[in-house]
Amino acid sequence: ASAPPSSSPSASSGTRPGASAAPTGSAAPAKTSAKPSRTAATSGPAAVPGPGYDSSADARAQIDAALRAARSDGRMVLLDFGANWCGNCKAADKVFAQAQTSALLGASYHMVKIDIGGSNAANSALLRTYSPSGGTYTMPVLVVVSPSGTVRTDTHVTGNPALTSDGINAFLRKWAS
Repeated sequence: ASAPPSSSPSASSGTRPGASAAPTGSAAPAKTSAKPSRTAATSGPAAVPGPGYDSSADARAQIDAALRAARSDGRMVLLDFGANWCGNCKAADKVFAQAQTSALLGASYHMVKIDIGGSNAANSALLRTYSPSGGTYTMPVLVVVSPSGTVRTDTHVTGNPALTSDGINAFLRKWAS
């Protein structure tokens, strides 16, 4: 099985095929140790996953990559726990695909979609890690995690926003910083 494509900005920054490497003596600008700013001109929008949930994805690795990217650029991480057969998840996906919502997601979040609709014990364990209150989960379960890994909000506890453009956009704006 091949690894899923990376959504990190560094994955697309290599030399393009057929292009020569930079001439000797030209160096990339040095990175500073200052805290990253989401308003930096060099920080483009994060990739927003398409609809559905990939049952073969390594969700733990995707979450770890999103947290690394968040520590680098200051964005929040949005964990979307759901299932391909879930009607509410499909409704949320339609909103996530709308231009305004997609732009808001890309500007403020690294989004990871985790399939909990099958028998993947590792993904169910991740759900319990990030949403530990237990009980019966109403999908999708949206969890906002800070770059340091702290859960900021969990819709299993608070209830889902309205699965409309207005509802999801308000939720995203509220937890973006």
